[in-house]
Amino acid sequence: MTSLFPMFLKLSGRKCLFVGAAEVGESKIAGVLETGAHIRVVALEASAAVRQWARDGKLELELRAFAPEDLNGVFLTVVATSSRSLNERIYGEAQRRGVLCNVVDVPDLCDFFYPSVVRRGDLQIAVSTAGQSPSLAQKIRQQLEKQFGPGYAEWVAELGETRRLILASDLDKGRKLELLHSLASREAVESARAEARNRNTNRELAAMGERK
Repeated sequence: MTSLFPMFLKLSGRKCLFVGAAEVGESKIAGVLETGAHIRVVALEASAAVRQWARDGKLELELRAFAPEDLNGVFLTVVATSSRSLNERIYGEAQRRGVLCNVVDVPDLCDFFYPSVVRRGDLQIAVSTAGQSPSLAQKIRQQLEKQFGPGYAEWVAELGETRRLILASDLDKGRKLELLHSLASREAVESARAEARNRNTNRELAAMGERK
């Protein structure tokens, strides 16, 4: 297998089709619920959670068999059925239409893989074995969850705010770059925030003095 290209994908407003909505399908759908994607689910049966998401307006649910037309205008599809022949048929239809496809637990029928993810606010750490060993990816994720605790969510938010503050300040370009490169240190974050705020305050005071 050729090397995979890791990336984080914006799905907001894009059409995503899920075929199969039992326990496995439910877990795959759950990973997309907060992305802003337009989610459509086609399945003969659906779990209680998927039915509830449909009632809550989080997705469209159609309890029926898959039809090739379901892939029209779709950006990506995730297939979680117990039928090998149906999975292969959907994958073939997706390939013909240029639709990204993931057939759960069948690496040979996947254009992309679900990584094992550690989420701490805007910080996301994704681990993938390209479908070779999901259990290993899960174990590594568990280790990372211990290393990167819940506090990182707040810290990352502070880093973002600090970065915007630095970029909006009147510091010279060299100093901005120096501060931006040092943001991984908590001490540097506090120092950068203080320096940028003081510089902005001094600029505002100077402007007030000129108006007087």
